Amino acid sequence: MSAASEPALTAKPPADKRDERRAAAVACGAHALHDGYTDLIYVMLPIWQKEFGLGYAELGLLRGLFSGTMAGLQIPSGLIAERLGTTAVLALGTALAGAGFCLAGASTGLALLVLALFVGGVGASTQHPLASALMARAFAGPRSMKALGTYNFAGDLGKMTVPAAASLLLIVLSWRPTVALLGALGLLAAVAIFALTPRYDAAIAAAEVAADAGGAAHRVRNRFAFPVLLSIGMIDSGTRMGFLLFLPFVLAAKGASLPTIGAALTLVFAGGAAGKLVCAFIGARIGAIATVWLTETLTAVLIVALLPLALEGALLLLPIIGIALNGTSSVLYGSVPDFVAPERRARMFSVFYTGTIGTGAVAPVIYGAIGDALGVATTLIVIAALVLLTLPLSLALKLLVAHQPA
Repeated sequence: MSAASEPALTAKPPADKRDERRAAAVACGAHALHDGYTDLIYVMLPIWQKEFGLGYAELGLLRGLFSGTMAGLQIPSGLIAERLGTTAVLALGTALAGAGFCLAGASTGLALLVLALFVGGVGASTQHPLASALMARAFAGPRSMKALGTYNFAGDLGKMTVPAAASLLLIVLSWRPTVALLGALGLLAAVAIFALTPRYDAAIAAAEVAADAGGAAHRVRNRFAFPVLLSIGMIDSGTRMGFLLFLPFVLAAKGASLPTIGAALTLVFAGGAAGKLVCAFIGARIGAIATVWLTETLTAVLIVALLPLALEGALLLLPIIGIALNGTSSVLYGSVPDFVAPERRARMFSVFYTGTIGTGAVAPVIYGAIGDALGVATTLIVIAALVLLTLPLSLALKLLVAHQPA
């Protein structure tokens, strides 16, 4: 769980370096595109509401159809990749995601749009588990956490650039050709993925297994370690979604206008994007356990500190909250390879992402009910208290690793 515990890396030949660069380009590019597609739907919802005469509940179902399909099929995607290989499944998934938006651009009615979002969600289900596994395989050892943090950060870049591109295209085009053009980008990306992805899947090289045998692979022997790591990730994800649910109401109570609330959320997201990158490098240096303690404690303290502050002070605090709130995720994703055999990484990444994304979807419902009963301020204190459950869990994880058979 720390860089110091990993064996030293030997110098790699140029061919291996080229494979690393290609793997990073494919994984980060796929993450940016797929996450961009996910947030593109937010841009399109008001347009679809007007086009098809939809209510808010129906818009929520459209958004949920895409994200629910994506989350629910991640584990099957990982299992299929074990048979067909990461390259083929990731390329096919990216093509399907792009085809889904092309189909949305050709839709003449709501039924075809629903089908398009389902197809897009099926394709999007491949990205998180397979691109993460590709990065973990290309950057073994102490660099794995840094690489996965960079991959995590790339997704945030996509969330900013793809919706921004759509907004610009909508100035000169109607929504159908705009969505179709962005969908065609997915088809081109699928070809690039198939051509550029290093072929690690034919056989996991004996040298890779041997390298892991003295480091991460032996930790797989403790079957409880990965579930504990997943539990930490689920609490962290639920905290993030719960806090974002109530933040606009906290700011409104401090006198914030709608434009100010929008700017405040941007501050949180910008801090979160930076946190995903920065905390991965911190985790690689001081270890995952220490970083989890740092970020989660800071998250709890800052959430509580936000409540009594005036609006100006709250706005200054929000980027720091974003760093702490999102930074833990890179450390947790980067730790998955420590507890998973190399040949099962795609499968276990899919389990990890399904658990964390699923919790993120359910948490606002639960915290919303608590908010109705106890009020916004008390619920945020509850959220801050519950995130501290990650601290004993992280200590338990450290003990599991320390006391397993040699």
